Amino acid sequence: MTTADRYVEFATREAHGVSPSYERLAHAVARDSSLLALLDTLPPAKRQPNLLFAVVRLCGGTVEDPAAFGEFVRANWPVVAAEIRARATQTNEAGRCAVLLPVLASLPQPLALLEVGASAGMCLYPDRYAYRYGDRLLGTGTPTLDCAITGTTPPTRLPEVVWRAGLDLNPLDVTDPDDIAWLDALIWPENGHRRERLRAAAAVVAADPPLLVRGDLVDDLPEVAALAPSDATLVVFHSSVLYLVPPPRRAAFVEVVSGLSGHWIANEDPAVLPYPGLPGQQDDTLHNVLALDGTPLAWTRGHGQALTWFGEPVG
Repeated sequence: MTTADRYVEFATREAHGVSPSYERLAHAVARDSSLLALLDTLPPAKRQPNLLFAVVRLCGGTVEDPAAFGEFVRANWPVVAAEIRARATQTNEAGRCAVLLPVLASLPQPLALLEVGASAGMCLYPDRYAYRYGDRLLGTGTPTLDCAITGTTPPTRLPEVVWRAGLDLNPLDVTDPDDIAWLDALIWPENGHRRERLRAAAAVVAADPPLLVRGDLVDDLPEVAALAPSDATLVVFHSSVLYLVPPPRRAAFVEVVSGLSGHWIANEDPAVLPYPGLPGQQDDTLHNVLALDGTPLAWTRGHGQALTWFGEPVG
């Protein structure tokens, strides 16, 4: 896939219907030969639209006007390129807890949660947030996470979490203004509700920080998992993380995580973590597949805004 194709796919499958400005901008980049030439000087993993757009916002550029965006990138390319090389898309979207919750609530309680690719750890608090599935409200915490759910009934209880840890190559700190600024830059322009959610979830994390370990998802996972209390159900989970991992390391991770005691919840693009015989989707927008211990259960949207269940009931 060329860099131009990558930006067109982002515009049509991810940004469409979610961020008009990013949809418009991605199409513009795909047609701009000078920007594509600059992007192609970067490693393939660093050419992704989310990363470029967030770095430009962090550096003070605009993403609302494609022409001004292009001028800013060309004029400031050394700075922009350096930031792109130094950073990763560590979107820490608490809203993803809403699609994880039906599985988490079905497992033997209490839970010991271990998130791979944890960023600042905001998805480690599914028991602290409130949820709205249609007209069904669950929990009294903050923020309230909205999710359209079809194919199954909403969960009726919150999980009991007694231990929470995260593993990340570059853990972020919710008390560090620079880290919060980067997480803020990763939120798409029109998604003001996600920005409010980020602040509320960060306050939850800051009040009771998890164990965040700097390490590799293959080499260091068993050691961190061994820290979980033996009287709780270990749950290793990850959401929209494995696309950042080279295919051989993905395979090694699957082998390692499958050998641990407890359960494994994956919420990933099926092009990254494939499953045979998946049912068709209703549209061409990008969906992840929610899976438990290697068994696919549901289609989910990337920010946790929707879940379509197709698998067998769990629990």
